[in-house]
Amino acid sequence: MFDTAPYEYRVFVTNMTGAIDMLVWFYRQRAGAENLIKEANNDAGLKAHPSDRFDMNRIHFQLAMVAYNLNAWLMLFSREPVADAAKLKHTTLAISRLRFLFIAAKIWSHGGRTGIHYSDQYQEQGLFQRLMTRLRAIKMQGAAFASVMYPALN
Repeated sequence: MFDTAPYEYRVFVTNMTGAIDMLVWFYRQRAGAENLIKEANNDAGLKAHPSDRFDMNRIHFQLAMVAYNLNAWLMLFSREPVADAAKLKHTTLAISRLRFLFIAAKIWSHGGRTGIHYSDQYQEQGLFQRLMTRLRAIKMQGAAFASVMYPALN
């Protein structure tokens, strides 16, 4: 509509009152939430309701949200150490599944021990190794967990 580089034009139709900058913030947050809901429906399995019973569907929803939140934590654990929290990009569940779940592995058992040997022939090997090293480094420090990322996100 208007070709002006430093400005962004949006149209909001609302009956809310308040400062314009707060209304713009509210609607941007709402749009972001709608995108997350869409991703949860499509990638985390919330679109399908496994039962006609409400309590069963509630449990399914909670498990899907646990999976979604675990994905978010895995993405935070696998970030670059000096990443700025404001500049972190959102990674969808489908992308992280391709990066971390579809890795060829072999479960071995020998001498009373069981382990997993991961293939070393995949593109995200460095990222996966960094993630696993950080996950193995999680330790209790008093009543809380010690940080495994330096610097920690603020």
